[in-house]
Amino acid sequence: MVGVPGSQILVTGALGQIGSDLTNTLRAMYGKGSVLTTDIHDEGSQEGPFQLLDVLDYEAISRAISEHSIDTIYHLAAVLSAHGEKDPDLCERVNLGGLQNILDAARNHGCRVFAPSSIAVFGPDSRPIAMQHSSLSPTTVYGRTKKEGEEMMLKYFHNYGVDARGLRYPGLLSWTTPPTGGTTDYAVQVFYEIHENEKYDFFVRGDTKLPMMMMQDAIRATMELMSVPSEKLSRWRPGYNIRGVSFSASELAHCIRSRKPNAVMRFVPDERQHIADTWPEDVDDAPARDDWGWESRFDIDQLVDSMMAGVAQSSSSS
Repeated sequence: MVGVPGSQILVTGALGQIGSDLTNTLRAMYGKGSVLTTDIHDEGSQEGPFQLLDVLDYEAISRAISEHSIDTIYHLAAVLSAHGEKDPDLCERVNLGGLQNILDAARNHGCRVFAPSSIAVFGPDSRPIAMQHSSLSPTTVYGRTKKEGEEMMLKYFHNYGVDARGLRYPGLLSWTTPPTGGTTDYAVQVFYEIHENEKYDFFVRGDTKLPMMMMQDAIRATMELMSVPSEKLSRWRPGYNIRGVSFSASELAHCIRSRKPNAVMRFVPDERQHIADTWPEDVDDAPARDDWGWESRFDIDQLVDSMMAGVAQSSSSS
């Protein structure tokens, strides 16, 4: 069985793109009552325990852990890349201050922690393929917070014994929750716009190639990583590279057009192009495959078919 039987779980940022899907998986595995979801706002549609929680409030985090006997924390609250460039102070406060509060709480209460990293930790010198050991030279505020976050997690592991783990997520695609300010959002937005209007303007050039992954693969990678005994993880434990599938915006458009011949797609780069130009086109994930057997399941055609079917289903039920 994946995971730890009897776990009591806290999820921060649970209403975001990753949190929504991860919560469903965790509650299916452990039961609705064993997963406390939290966020800074309430959408009023939760199917299990939920409370408002600001990750900048250490006392509130500590109190929630005590009251619910939490032993595992999935820390997903963050300011993403595009928003981070617009409000760098907020990005640093939330992404670093929030993580430190979570790690301090985990240290004081004996919790395990999962906190995602990102391909944004890499810079232009890691192109075209970022290896696990490639130098980290992020050019964005978001990327710097993720790099420093990995270093913080490793420090808490070595100095205080906090079992903290992470994955360098690529661009994630899901139809269950709208994208929320990431540089790879075009790979999700296009499916909604083509379904509704049969037209879409990509905000990157057609030759922009980035690592992507279906949310199902990302959630499975997360659960697999958290199921591995701590002693089997290597020094990459706070930020394993994981590979899904890599493609350019024009390749994605071609795959969509082969299924929707009337779709009109253009490439109209905006300020997010500058961020995309600093990220790797692909990643090598040999340590994740060697240490805990990671293997992705979606290629680009399966990804496109899954996204089209999911968007159509969610649109018809809304």
